[in-house]
Amino acid sequence: MQSDDGFAQAAQALLAQVITTDTAGLTAGEVSIAVAGGHVAAYRAMPARPGRHPVVLVVQEIFGVHEHIRDVCRRLAQLGYFAIAPDLYGRQGDVSTMSDIPEIFSRVVLQVPDAQVCADLDAAIAFARDSGHADAERVGLVGFCWGGRIAWVYAAHNPKLQAAVSYYGLLEGMTSEIRPNDPLDLAESIRVPVLGLHAGHDDFVQPAAIDQMRAGLVKSGSGSQMVVFPNVNHGFNADYRPTYDKTAATYAWKLAHDWLKDHGV
Repeated sequence: MQSDDGFAQAAQALLAQVITTDTAGLTAGEVSIAVAGGHVAAYRAMPARPGRHPVVLVVQEIFGVHEHIRDVCRRLAQLGYFAIAPDLYGRQGDVSTMSDIPEIFSRVVLQVPDAQVCADLDAAIAFARDSGHADAERVGLVGFCWGGRIAWVYAAHNPKLQAAVSYYGLLEGMTSEIRPNDPLDLAESIRVPVLGLHAGHDDFVQPAAIDQMRAGLVKSGSGSQMVVFPNVNHGFNADYRPTYDKTAATYAWKLAHDWLKDHGV
């Protein structure tokens, strides 16, 4: 698992707004998930009380499983979920040592196959099931930025997923030999209800792409929806970054939680 140095550097000037969720009443920490060819690290948080808790896969931003993503896991655990965030590109590189976004993309992110990511998320569900603490028949996913794109990709891969939430996931422009489909390519075939949460000002996701995604989702019959928050930027939920918007983040979190609950997670 990568260190939090990159997170600390990004958050240094913004500590007053960073949300920190404690572990009171939780079991939280690093775990190791068996995958093809070895293991991947993950951060897991769940209620400490006995029982089998519904599962939420938490999919990282390009900056990896840093403290913000871990805190999202703890927030979900405080709501009663078995939340787990696998390190989905630890094989390709340690982004905690990088601060340049183009370098992170070129050296690590763009080298990660979608098939590997989907297999690792399948393995995270199996880990949860085998732990004895999870209800692995009730599984949702919440992804941010890079993970927001993965929310759509994994929903297409795993039709047994109950629901997913995509925070400002890229909808187009990411295809390659190891990433065969953009979310726009998958929209009409998705059967899992996915909630797309987007920013009104986003250089990475254009309004035309959101409109096209909406049209495809209507044809899918999945019940998926797209919500755009006006006057906020990409990364509005990332409380360690200047793009954070407390009002939008708070309302989006409520929508995300309600979406999961309403679809049985």
